[in-house]
Amino acid sequence: MLTNKIYSSGRSQNISIMNGRVPIQVMEVHGNIDSSNHETFQSKARELVDGGARYILLDFADVPYMSSAGLRVIQSIYNQLRALDTSTSEEEVHKGIKAGTYKSPNLKVANLSKATREVFSMSGFDMFIEACADVKTAVASF
Repeated sequence: MLTNKIYSSGRSQNISIMNGRVPIQVMEVHGNIDSSNHETFQSKARELVDGGARYILLDFADVPYMSSAGLRVIQSIYNQLRALDTSTSEEEVHKGIKAGTYKSPNLKVANLSKATREVFSMSGFDMFIEACADVKTAVASF
């Protein structure tokens, strides 16, 4: 596993590459995600996608709280990766989400705290983004 530490706003974010069936960029996010810092999160995620990442795992083990600003960043990452994935049509994705059979093959989250899991679920993100208990399980699911 290759690890690259990125320092921003006094907090470090680790980005590592793990190989499952595909190369997965694992982004460890630290601290609360809210309107005061979501732009840093967005910027680092955009750098990953612009740099060629096609499979991203967001590790939220050290994120006790996430506001709607954090959810908007996750939605943006999903949209960016979805636009690059032509293996499934938009119609198939929408039908799969409605039927509960679709989960993004490109974006997953791991280690959600109880509070963050509630926000993730209440917002409906769990309908199309898989939330795994830990990084090892998530990497194996790609």
